[in-house]
Amino acid sequence: MELIIIQSQEHPTLPMAELNAIMETEEINGRISSPTVGLALIEDLNKDNFDKNYKILVKRLAYAHEIDEIILKENIEENINSITNIEENNDNKKIIDENNSYLNVLISKFKEIDWNKYINNEFAVRIKKYDNKELDTIAIERKLGSVIKHSNPEFKVKLDNPKSLIHIIITKKAIFVGLEKYKINKKHFQNMKPHKRPFFYPGSMSPKLARAMVNLSKVKKGETILDPFCGTGGILIEGGMIGAKLIGSDINWKMKNGTGINLNYCNFDNWETHHLDVRELKLYDKVDSVVTDPPYGISTSTGGENSEKIFYQFLDSIAKNMKENALLVMASPHYLKFDDWLNDLGFKLVDRHEIKMHKSLTRIISVIAKIKEK
Repeated sequence: MELIIIQSQEHPTLPMAELNAIMETEEINGRISSPTVGLALIEDLNKDNFDKNYKILVKRLAYAHEIDEIILKENIEENINSITNIEENNDNKKIIDENNSYLNVLISKFKEIDWNKYINNEFAVRIKKYDNKELDTIAIERKLGSVIKHSNPEFKVKLDNPKSLIHIIITKKAIFVGLEKYKINKKHFQNMKPHKRPFFYPGSMSPKLARAMVNLSKVKKGETILDPFCGTGGILIEGGMIGAKLIGSDINWKMKNGTGINLNYCNFDNWETHHLDVRELKLYDKVDSVVTDPPYGISTSTGGENSEKIFYQFLDSIAKNMKENALLVMASPHYLKFDDWLNDLGFKLVDRHEIKMHKSLTRIISVIAKIKEK
């Protein structure tokens, strides 16, 4: 069985890295490919665990808009290539012929599908096109909706909030027809924006990036995630949403208390926060992952000391509180160089992603593994 994921194109590498991390963390066996930019196809999924794995991806993914069960996939490159010989000055005819080519392929295939297996009374058809396809999507949606409706007179077209939503994804080389069985909770990322939480402080990370970083840490439900610079608790909130145990600390008591306010607001019950300098952190039990966004160069966090010295001491302290093979996922500015320290501190760089913030700043997301005791 197969799933197709319409990914966010906000970043060139994070969506696929996040997906791979979740697949490994949740032990979802499947083959991942990318039909085109912004799409991920997961093939060879176990039939018995299909719904369970589908729900896991829906719950955890941040950089994804929709996830569909594949009903049909069709390689139509040869069909469409037949119209490429049309003269360049006949653009209108080319678009009409291309629409007809897609329709002819889809209509014949749609008539072969037993739609009773997929549609619960009300349905709608939606098309998403890639690779700059110039198609009359409304006309295609109407025609294919008509084919589905003819297969069962009891089916009703309902454009707003239908019980069954059929997605048709069209790329240069292929068509994918999918059924959206479980919806991604997009409202969460809107409702958890920093300024909408009970405790707010400027400069907080977006919920979507925080969730992606949590996923990159490969923390599982029931495992412990630590944010030693917890700020307003944004990273811990996203860890809590996937069922992790939460530990936060901050040198600023106001932030420590504010994190508690926000975690209580989310109704989490398995968390603790501490008011202390990260260099003094000595946890009773070592943690499964560390995800954090240190406030580099801020005098209230460094006490006026050299920020690179503080950062080295931070890494040293964190290493002593992490389990072996645990992951540290951390944001840092591009100008902070620390790779030369990692081996000495028992770490190894696993992956890295760059996010352009503005002309003078690039944010670096580093995935770092604890490989040995210092």
